[in-house]
Amino acid sequence: MKTSLLSAFLICMLCQACVKSVPEADLIIFGGNIYTVEKGQAKVEALAVKDDKILAVGDLKSIEKYKGTKTEMLNLKGKTLIPGFVESHAHLLGLGKQQRQLDLSNVKNYDELLALVAEAAKNTPKGEWILGRGWHQSKWDPKPQLITGYQAHEKLSEVSPNNPVMLVHASGHALFANAEAMSLAGIDPNKKLIGENKVGGDGEIIRYPNGKPTGIFTENAMEIIQAQVPEDSKESRYKDLQAAFAECLKNGITSFQDAGSDAAAIETYREAIKKGEFPIRLWAMLSYSNYAAEKQEEDDPFLLEWFKKGKEIGDFLSIGGVKLYADGALGSRGAWLLEDYSDRPGFTGNVLLPIPVMEKIADNCLKSGFQLCTHAIGDRANREVLNIYERSFKKQPEKAKDHRFRIEHAQHVDPKDIPRFKQLDVIASVQTIHFSSDRPWAIDRLGQMRIQAGAYRWKQLIESGAMVINGTDAPVEPLNPIPCFYAAVSRKTLKGEAFETDQKLSREQALRCYTLDAAYGCFEENKKGSLKVGKFADFTVLSQDIMTIPEEEILKTKVEMTIVGGKIKFKTEL
Repeated sequence: MKTSLLSAFLICMLCQACVKSVPEADLIIFGGNIYTVEKGQAKVEALAVKDDKILAVGDLKSIEKYKGTKTEMLNLKGKTLIPGFVESHAHLLGLGKQQRQLDLSNVKNYDELLALVAEAAKNTPKGEWILGRGWHQSKWDPKPQLITGYQAHEKLSEVSPNNPVMLVHASGHALFANAEAMSLAGIDPNKKLIGENKVGGDGEIIRYPNGKPTGIFTENAMEIIQAQVPEDSKESRYKDLQAAFAECLKNGITSFQDAGSDAAAIETYREAIKKGEFPIRLWAMLSYSNYAAEKQEEDDPFLLEWFKKGKEIGDFLSIGGVKLYADGALGSRGAWLLEDYSDRPGFTGNVLLPIPVMEKIADNCLKSGFQLCTHAIGDRANREVLNIYERSFKKQPEKAKDHRFRIEHAQHVDPKDIPRFKQLDVIASVQTIHFSSDRPWAIDRLGQMRIQAGAYRWKQLIESGAMVINGTDAPVEPLNPIPCFYAAVSRKTLKGEAFETDQKLSREQALRCYTLDAAYGCFEENKKGSLKVGKFADFTVLSQDIMTIPEEEILKTKVEMTIVGGKIKFKTEL
């Protein structure tokens, strides 16, 4: 009898201990479509969060055992929850800065651009700069008279006689300056330029046939005008950062991979961390400094300092990549091609860094453990970067076992080079929204054969075994991931025009590219990107189920909520 009572007592105590050992969740989410992006368990009914991590995922009954007296219950009411979007290539401070400049992304022609500048000139004190970004002459209707594919400055200078004006192309790889801005840079807009361009094959000052400047500066030649613009203050950079954070949260971005952070940017990040005003997770690529780029030197002091001390890893701020530019952009005809541009015979684009410089930096990245992320848009640029990577991997085979070097954009790749991404384990960091924006006019640059054989070949890259990750390149494109997702699965422009539909991604592939695979793109797949126990509780709640709704409904999807570390950072106003 005593033995039986003792056994019962022990069993009771054991049961109580078991009950007590179940942790109490801070948050339980249920009542909607919950996609995990995990193999074998694509959807679950509910999940639990403890502190800033995922505590459990599964059916609602199994998750309810984590409910305690202080647990918050979040009913999705039929909405859809996915792992937080991971923006794999954009420019954080540029995104914020765009909001205090003229937004030229929606101008339909040159006259509309002139009207915006004229209005700004009325409200800007004499001598102060007027800055803007987003124009794209290939999208204008009607098109003005074009000189080497661009408009000229005279009308711009007429509406802004008392202010220097610098308007950056949508791609970021060309700018449009008025007479006052050129005069400040030491260029007389009324006189023929003597000799060659100030910057040779890595950038151009576009001229009239008589040698006078048109006001267009491309690639590295942009620095001639940019050097005259006053540097941003610490205060303005901090405001830009906070504005960019707000834009990220509004668009469901919980993690952001910044494609080029200089010393001033990193200082701004650290200040925000210190103030507790850093609501998303940031992974930064270090910029090759302007000073080193101007001299095209291998040994950039800024990079050498980081190579010496190594990567920095944190929950909210990590610094683990290096960003280089091999060529320019297709829109500015700066992308480096194997053959001439279809709409500019005799010209193959711009080489922005000498190959030996890029190779030396690649070697240093391998030695120090940094990922090299090289901008390459044209087929020649992609081939040369793959060659550089291959030579570096052969020099340091042990260091190259899990390098995760990347090519940013990989927009136009010769068919012979597509299999090399997998062969070399090079990540293709693409922006599917560029297809939607650029495909209607890109055919003018490349012609039908090159477009169909080698441009925007996302599905072919994935089927070859390559890792493909997705982003927007904001502020080149809007930060919103939904149009980007739509472009990936539809191969359509935002107006509904379809091109090369054999390269459409499945919705599962498109979601992975923006979550788990994007996290893999910076060695963070074990911390984020899917709904798995132990990973950060970073989620995006959408108004519709983008995995099942009709294709034409996708663009109507809104971000309802953004959750970072289990905390609601953004919520739509009902």
